[in-house]
Amino acid sequence: MSLSPFHLAIPVYDLSAARAFYNDVFGLPEGRSSDHWVDFNFFGHQLVIHEHPKTPGQEEVHTNPVDGHNVPVPHFGVVLGWDEWEALAARLKARDTDFVIEPYVRFKGEVGEQATMFLLDPCGNALEFKAFKDMGQLFAK
Repeated sequence: MSLSPFHLAIPVYDLSAARAFYNDVFGLPEGRSSDHWVDFNFFGHQLVIHEHPKTPGQEEVHTNPVDGHNVPVPHFGVVLGWDEWEALAARLKARDTDFVIEPYVRFKGEVGEQATMFLLDPCGNALEFKAFKDMGQLFAK
């Protein structure tokens, strides 16, 4: 399956802390930047952090209940390969990351078996990283 890269621009109220987070925690390569924004290669997609005053969503995390967890809304992220997800989860745990939802596997042994984890960047933007045991079940019911 060939996917086109997405472009996502998000607000950050502390550009230097957010820049360090995306650089250091995820090792994302930087693209263009200015004094007020930075482009990152977010696993093959274009993520842009824009300096912006704190938004209401960054003041207080809103959630929806999903499988006994409080999933932050809104959130964004990427679907990784299983091994890549496991390596990222191990790296984040080794850094003592403060997870919103710790890495775990949903629907074990069922259609749509998937690994997921949620965390916040320093400015309160929620990220989810997922992996599917069988990528062909990404949109399975």
